[in-house]
Parts: sequence; structure tokens; C-alpha cells
Amino acid sequence: MTEQRRVIVLRHAKADWPDVPDELRPLAGRGRADAAAAGRWLAEHALVPDRVICSTAVRTRQTWELVEPELGGAPELVLEPRAYRADAGELVELLRELPPVVRTVLLVGHRPEVQDLVLELAGGPAGGALEQVREKFSTAGIAVLAVPGEWGQITAGEAELTDYAVPRG
Repeated sequence: MTEQRRVIVLRHAKADWPDVPDELRPLAGRGRADAAAAGRWLAEHALVPDRVICSTAVRTRQTWELVEPELGGAPELVLEPRAYRADAGELVELLRELPPVVRTVLLVGHRPEVQDLVLELAGGPAGGALEQVREKFSTAGIAVLAVPGEWGQITAGEAELTDYAVPRG
């Protein structure tokens, strides 16, 4: 039997809109509270990743910095410039590059890309969590996917969306 891997997709928390380039937008006050709540939710559900792939944008890095202390673990962090403005196909390629030792990865990114990634990977009938993701992937939203096989073999439609949550602080 092929061992399953897990992909946790986290959209950055609510960002502020100061007059700065998009990549430099910081989290808003609500976003800071929601990011910490997302970390607590992950810890409560025993979803501590082995590795974190985080976009280099300020709001994604700040989201991760508030999630991490809540986890009770210290996953390897990869600040990945390719995750900023990557489309779903490019995000799949980042996942395919993961080494076999990684069992659970957390991807911290942006919408619509993270939403598109979950919809591309998740198979099965519409409804439930999949329908929620299709309608809206909220800030600080978390999608959890069970992925069969090795990272290099990830194929569209073969993952199972096991959970979708939007923790609030």
C-alpha cells in the first residue's frame, strides 16, 4: 500500500492596504489574531508540518511567524520566491520537488493561487469542504489534503480534501 502524504494549504491572514508595493503589504490587526488562531487550529488537529513553504511576501511571512509559536514544533522553513504569484501548476511543481523524508508540508500563499491549487489537486464529488473552497478560500483559511504516493508523482484530481477550516482569533 502506498503511504499518504499531507499538504496543508494556508492562505495568508487578512492584510492591510497601505500605500506600498503588493509584496510589502503587512497583516492587519484582525489578520494577526486570525493567524495565531490558525496556528492553534493546526496544533489542536495534530497538523504540525515537517516543512513549510512560504511565499516571500510580507503578509505570508508574518502569517507564518504568528502560526509557528502555536504549533509546539519547529518545522523547516523555506522562504520560496517562486510561491509569490505562482499559478497552481507552479505550486504543484514546488510540491513535486519535496524530498521523500517530508511527510507533511504546509504551503503559505495567496488567493487565487492557493484556491486553484486545492481545486486542482482534490478529486471526488462536489459538496462539503470542496464546495466551500470553490466558493471562497478565506483569509487564514486552511485546506488539508491527503496525497497518495510520492511527491514527484502528484497528479491532478488524486488528492482527498479532508478538511477546510477558517479559524478566527
